Amino acid sequence: MKKNLHIILIGAFVLLLVVFQSIYIVAQPEQAIVLQFGDPVRLVQEPGLKFKVPFIQKVVFYDKRLLNLEPPAQEVVLKDKKRLDVDTFSRYRITEPLTFYKTVRNEYQAQNRLQEIVNSSARNVLATVTLLELLSEKRTEIMKRISEAVKIDASQIGVEVADVRIRRADLPIQVSQAINDRMKTERIREAKGYRADGEKTAQEIRATADKQATITVANAEKEAQKIKGEGDQIATQIWNKATSVDPEFYSFYRTLEAYRKSFDEETSVVLAPEGEFFNYFGKSLK
Repeated sequence: MKKNLHIILIGAFVLLLVVFQSIYIVAQPEQAIVLQFGDPVRLVQEPGLKFKVPFIQKVVFYDKRLLNLEPPAQEVVLKDKKRLDVDTFSRYRITEPLTFYKTVRNEYQAQNRLQEIVNSSARNVLATVTLLELLSEKRTEIMKRISEAVKIDASQIGVEVADVRIRRADLPIQVSQAINDRMKTERIREAKGYRADGEKTAQEIRATADKQATITVANAEKEAQKIKGEGDQIATQIWNKATSVDPEFYSFYRTLEAYRKSFDEETSVVLAPEGEFFNYFGKSLK
């Protein structure tokens, strides 16, 4: 009885193993190739539960969605001998699984091969254009030429390239540093030139302003002297006219002015009042 049970268990295990080896599932985003002794015998692109010969056949799966390729940046030389670090980005899908399997076997090898194709195509196309063309509206046409070249070579490994883009194109670090240093020196030189021109213009403005100020002050002083002279003349005429009315009063007024300027509260003078200077003192005593 135990021996029969062992046989049944072994038989059930073998049956399950055979069943397990006979079925496989193809998911919606996948496609599969059935291999027999390493040679492809059937391509399966419809999703669902599938069957194969157990132990003799095996299945490899490939993604049929768009895949990304981001190779590291490479240095390229343009037509005008300018060097650039170019970073590209590509999208592709496996459209010929049998060709894909025969040429590159797996996605890892395919990406290495595609990286070589993209880099080679980018170098070949960019070697025919200048930096100004790459930075101009011709950039779209240049990218189209790179994409077409990549598509032709990629089709040989069963891959369809949907798009190739230059994500970044920069000058090498050493060249960028040299350009930055040269630009800095040029800007410093221009700044010194602008500063010198500004100082020269400022000196000219100051000189013109000083000259204008001197002329204005001189004209003002001249006009003031003229007005003062005219005022003195009028004052003299008025004074002469006033003194001619009463000469005696004028003499009296002038004497009082002389007294005011000659004496103050702290002045003491001892003189005889017979002099002309004290003429009105004498009269005041009468």
